[in-house]
Amino acid sequence: MFRTALRNVLAHKTRLLMTTLAVMLGVAFVAGTLVFTSTLSEAFRKSSEKGFEAVDVAIRPDHSDDGPDDRPGAAPDLTQDLLDRARELPGVDAATGSVSGFAALAGKDGKLVGQGWSTQGGNYDAGPDGRGEDPRYDLRDGRAPRRAGEIALDSRTAGRTGYGVGDTVRLSVSGPVREEKVVGVFDTDDGNVAAGGTLVLFDTATAQRLFSGPGRYGTIVLTASDGVTQRELKERVEEILPRQAEAVTGRQLADDQARMTEAGMEDMRTSLLVFAGISLFVGVFIITNTFTMLVAQRTRELALLRAVGAGRRQVTRSVLVEAAVVGAVAAVVGLVAGIGIGAGMRSLLRSAGATMPDGPLVVPPSAVVASLVVGVAVTVLAAWLPARRAAKVPPVAAMGSVHAPATARSLVVRNTVGALLAGAGTALVLVATGMDDGGELPMGAGAGLLVLGVFVLTPLLSRPLIAAAAPVLRVFGVSGKLARLNAVRNPRRTAATAAALMIGLTLITGMTVVAGSVQKGIDKMATDAIRADYVVSMANFQPLSPEVERTLAEQEEVTAVSPMRNSPSRIGKDTEYLTGVDGSVFGELTELDFTQGSLKGLKGDRAVVDTDTAERHGWRLGSAFEVTYEDGKRGELTVSGVYRGNEMLRGILLDTGTLDPHMARLTSMQVMVKTEGGASESAKSSLEEALGDNPAVLVQDKKDVSESIAQMFTLMLNMLYGLLAMAVIVAVLGVVNTLAMSVFERSQEIGMLRAIGLDRRGTKRMVRLESLVISLFGGVLGVGLGVFFGWAAGELISSSLPTYELVLPWGRMGLFLALAALVGVLAALWPARRAARLNMLEAIKTE
Repeated sequence: MFRTALRNVLAHKTRLLMTTLAVMLGVAFVAGTLVFTSTLSEAFRKSSEKGFEAVDVAIRPDHSDDGPDDRPGAAPDLTQDLLDRARELPGVDAATGSVSGFAALAGKDGKLVGQGWSTQGGNYDAGPDGRGEDPRYDLRDGRAPRRAGEIALDSRTAGRTGYGVGDTVRLSVSGPVREEKVVGVFDTDDGNVAAGGTLVLFDTATAQRLFSGPGRYGTIVLTASDGVTQRELKERVEEILPRQAEAVTGRQLADDQARMTEAGMEDMRTSLLVFAGISLFVGVFIITNTFTMLVAQRTRELALLRAVGAGRRQVTRSVLVEAAVVGAVAAVVGLVAGIGIGAGMRSLLRSAGATMPDGPLVVPPSAVVASLVVGVAVTVLAAWLPARRAAKVPPVAAMGSVHAPATARSLVVRNTVGALLAGAGTALVLVATGMDDGGELPMGAGAGLLVLGVFVLTPLLSRPLIAAAAPVLRVFGVSGKLARLNAVRNPRRTAATAAALMIGLTLITGMTVVAGSVQKGIDKMATDAIRADYVVSMANFQPLSPEVERTLAEQEEVTAVSPMRNSPSRIGKDTEYLTGVDGSVFGELTELDFTQGSLKGLKGDRAVVDTDTAERHGWRLGSAFEVTYEDGKRGELTVSGVYRGNEMLRGILLDTGTLDPHMARLTSMQVMVKTEGGASESAKSSLEEALGDNPAVLVQDKKDVSESIAQMFTLMLNMLYGLLAMAVIVAVLGVVNTLAMSVFERSQEIGMLRAIGLDRRGTKRMVRLESLVISLFGGVLGVGLGVFFGWAAGELISSSLPTYELVLPWGRMGLFLALAALVGVLAALWPARRAARLNMLEAIKTE
């Protein structure tokens, strides 16, 4: 039986080609994901290890302990005195104070160099006398920065920007544009730079003033003398640690960084594997369809095997061995393709400007094992039902007919089961939409049951839906009529073919509906809640310097300015963030929906809170509560208003005059601005010019906010479309596969049609129209389910996003149906050509 199975695979290799391709694509997606994420993870791990090679022990803030004074956000005192004491410890070869933070460098074209977190600033520690060398950085040109107005650039940034010693550059740390002179270029093993980021070094005093505060360090790095282990040095350092500071070995730092990197890669890996699973799930329909048709076409052969002594189990095993061989071949080819995909994804990210370190391509053992297991397991499981069905056909019945049509009883049972599944799924989804909390699980379960139920019911649904296309098909004469009859001749086969496309379009449509509706809701919330003409913020959402609000307030056209500060506090046992605003003008800049009180008189000990915070603490209008500020000082605030919070504004709002004295560093997350005459291009240009045309600062009006939200959702949707494209490709292969095998199966019938007058053009048209009808059938089901799921998910989202509004993207849904039609046309090209080229006489003689 094993030899028989192998011969059958070789004999039907052309018919199994599409199945192999479908499994191969799914496996390639899985292998590519594992190779890509493992390569990135290993590259970042090696980069971080290299960056920590010169670190034996580091003294850093310990944010896990608030300390005895219970100060929210309190920072340890990593001062020059602590650095000097650390230098004097036995076993310390060198001690370096480190300060770092965001520093946006503008290129010669005025645009930002790098993106977000990858643009960093730091200090060059020249030692106690100011003339030493910083072991972290190797100067290759010029000298170290010694005073304000001087910087050094890493060599990679200098190379790609064209900056050199003596050039003047523009950069921004927290808002205001700074012009600095490049006095040095250095090499470094810093992991961020190795990953493609930028590093700008200042002298220590300037860096402290910009990033950590005068006389304070963010980290103190120690290098051990020969013969002293990291553990021994750590024990000695712990004796001089201030409150809320901890000593960490270089090995632990590297391990912590590796764990963080792996956690980030795990999230990416899981997301990509979900889409790979969708592609494999769609491939299951193709595999099942293929083996069902093969078994039907070989019933006489299988019956003969039964007649000469083969048992049912042997027949089942024979079919499953064929599936295992197909799966193994697809797995091996898929693994090779996946390695190529992993390498291609890395190159694609680099070409798109993403920052990542160099490193070799990593093929983990998990990729090899997963490819083989997934390829073989999916194929065998999908072929199990056809194999079982083949073994159940009695030899005499099989010898008497080529096909074993489904009995009326089996179809009734199938329709009953499908109706029960679809009904239960719909009920669960509807129940979940009415739940205020925890509705995600029942909705997910209901969606799965509903999709399964619709799939089971698809043979029943195919007749009326395809019959609805009859008036259009009549236009094509005999070819159209034959196409409609062929599409409903075997409802189960049509169902399995259409279901593959249905699943992909269900997900695509559902996500499009949700994304468009959420975008509309956030857009409405942003524009309704803000009355300010402009919102000013850093491009990477870092805090703004108070100099920004002072500069804006000095402009003639500006009528109102309010910062939005952010400071941690302790209220009871909870940590709450306080938002500082200018209470005298904040009402002119926002439109808050108050349930109690108002913004009037927001100053002194008065505060307004959102409904969630008020409910959590049991507050109402007039309630007084104690607060411990960031600096550890205590005070009492009184609730003067309760408003409905949203994603833009929420939490506890109080006047900056009350909050500012307690903040360690005076910064704002954004600044709201109102101008005379409202928003205009001239006003916007004037504000940007006042801020020095700073590329790191965004000056946005309501239209800009809406466009940035739209860009974010468009990018997200395009990424999801790209990931789901594999499932659509697999569905196309399924249509091609079904049509090609159907043409082979109906060779005699096609020969007869040709003999009685149907020409080649008519034959091609018949097959194409059949493919078009099946594809549109799957498309209609997919779009319909997608809209329903999009609506249901929106009902859950609306509980946390009050401005959520269902948006049906009619244009895109029409495009999806057009895509389904295009799939049908393209999938039919080869089968239609093959059908038209059949020799009439040979086809008529075919059994």
